[in-house]
Amino acid sequence: MATAPRHAASLELQALSKRYSATGPAAVDGLDLTVPAGEICVLIGPSGCGKTTALRMINRLVEPTSGAVLIDDRDIRDIPPAQVRRGIGYVIQQVGLLPHHTITANVATVPRLLGWERSRIDHRVDEMLELVGLPADAYARRYPSELSGGEQQRVGLARALAAEPPLLLMDEPFSALDPITRERLQRDFLDLHRAVPSTVVFVTHDIDEAVRMGDRIAIMRDGHLVQVDTPTAVLAHPADAFVTAFIGADRALKGLAVRRVRELPMRALETGPAPAVSPDMTWRDALASMLEHRSSTAVVTDGERTLGLVHIDDILGVDRATAVTDA
Repeated sequence: MATAPRHAASLELQALSKRYSATGPAAVDGLDLTVPAGEICVLIGPSGCGKTTALRMINRLVEPTSGAVLIDDRDIRDIPPAQVRRGIGYVIQQVGLLPHHTITANVATVPRLLGWERSRIDHRVDEMLELVGLPADAYARRYPSELSGGEQQRVGLARALAAEPPLLLMDEPFSALDPITRERLQRDFLDLHRAVPSTVVFVTHDIDEAVRMGDRIAIMRDGHLVQVDTPTAVLAHPADAFVTAFIGADRALKGLAVRRVRELPMRALETGPAPAVSPDMTWRDALASMLEHRSSTAVVTDGERTLGLVHIDDILGVDRATAVTDA
């Protein structure tokens, strides 16, 4: 079982701005955002909206023109940049593994910089590789070039989490992967976050990924925040026409990926075949299972107990009742 980080950090951006020229528009303009400890906040918006610049200001890869970044109520301007970065996990699309270092050496990078003892580093590397599904006995002595893209991303996650960071930054980490690998890594990361909780800021341009990954979604446009809310609230109540268009016309269907089977009413068991679903499964996946099995019901089980029966009408009926008509 993995050791949880010492704590998950709170994060606050206060009137954060970045200008690259005195005359041009700001890349990020007056950003105010609070991310409670332990949450996954997704920054999303079209290309050029300022989401990656905002992310890079959090670990001082980009210095703000004005405003402040507070981690656990401490202004990061009072901390040397190298120290800030060592305390923050960072995962990017290109992974950035050291090609001439083994997987073990890559994962051990930050603990080694922090001066951990060798035995502690070895234990942590084995622990993290196991947690991301790359057992040390099969992967520890291999090199990045010997791994698939998905496996390299897993190593990148293990490296980012190895030093138990209270804050993790992720910049489109899965966007270069094929759809099957991408969905599997999204699911695995959410499992990993439950096992090794930290505060996460996750940048993407994909609304489906944002809905799947985020506890809350922060939508940006032209350097400004347009709407910050839970995925369910954003889908049901877009703040304006831009958010409505960005989400897409199928937002009612996207909403099925947010709700969990445990939220559905449980009915008495019936005789006859029906697929089994987990209470943690999304409505979308439960609906897909019912359609695949040509069944109007599904049996809910937690692996040990049968909890009841859910009906397809409860998924479709609730969705219709809560759908919002575009203005």
